[in-house]
Amino acid sequence: MQTKGRAVKLSVVVPVYGGNEILVELVRQVEDVARNILKLQDQFELLFVDDRGPGGNWEVISKLAATRPHVKGIRLRKNVGQHNAVLTGLRFAVGEVVVIMDDDLQHSPYDIPALYKKIADGYDVCYASFSQRRHALWKIVGSHVNDRVATFLLRKPPGLYLSPFKALSSDVSQEIAKFSGPRVYLDGLILSVTQDICQIEVEHHARLAGEGAYGLGRSISLWMTMATSFSIAPLRMASLLGAVFSFGGLLLAIFLVIQRMGSSAVVSGWTSLMVAFLIISGVQLIALGAIGEYLGRVFLTVNQRSQAVIGSFVNLGDSHSMEMGRSGAEDAQFRGCKPREIYETPQA
Repeated sequence: MQTKGRAVKLSVVVPVYGGNEILVELVRQVEDVARNILKLQDQFELLFVDDRGPGGNWEVISKLAATRPHVKGIRLRKNVGQHNAVLTGLRFAVGEVVVIMDDDLQHSPYDIPALYKKIADGYDVCYASFSQRRHALWKIVGSHVNDRVATFLLRKPPGLYLSPFKALSSDVSQEIAKFSGPRVYLDGLILSVTQDICQIEVEHHARLAGEGAYGLGRSISLWMTMATSFSIAPLRMASLLGAVFSFGGLLLAIFLVIQRMGSSAVVSGWTSLMVAFLIISGVQLIALGAIGEYLGRVFLTVNQRSQAVIGSFVNLGDSHSMEMGRSGAEDAQFRGCKPREIYETPQA
């Protein structure tokens, strides 16, 4: 872990969608942990990324930042999703250890010291796993399915839970922040960068207020991003499926020819023909769908679709970037952003 020239020991990146009722308490707990448990005094930052959710999130963030220099805020111009929002925050995080957590306090700030210690011990990434998750049943089942698929597609270590609550070393954070593709899956990026990963078990708390915004549609979209952005296995599976059914069709054709040659009766063939037609058509549609998904991602990448466009920010500027030894524009280019996307409006 690099430490030279860094004044900030801990960065906490929080994507904000509908947690405006919880942010004040979240800030209080993070401050208590950083100052009284980790003894960092003012060597920490709390970076909120407003993903344009419902409610007055930006107003709350701005008020908190007005009296707390360590509270920093980024407001996106439109909703881009949790992973894109987090990656935007990582581009501005300058701490030696970067912690990513949700805005609903289901991830307790008081578990940050345990994550922080693992990174200080030399691990690149530490995930927080939960002994009992306070989610709907479909989310828990979907998570188990996603875990099995990630193990197969991303070569994830068996038993490692890809939690949204995690800590990264600055080196890993900076490396994955260089990713410029339009569809972001953070855990796929992490697994492509390092194998020095551990996990600790923590408690999953009840949401302090409001309701979660990650519905079934977003979960499926994220799963598709994972399946097609970091592996060509779906294409190979489609090809294999097509080969298996083609071979089966060949065997069926040989059987029917032999049957016809050995009998003078006319074989109707309608049922077998329709069954074969429907099965083969289904396989073709699966293969075309997989190919289309990959072509769509290539199209978005070639057209340089932005991951996120920043509208305004608070407590961020050239002084923040200079801790890395670069100006604001240089820092933007280094981290894979276009300066016009970051500095499009004056500082709030």
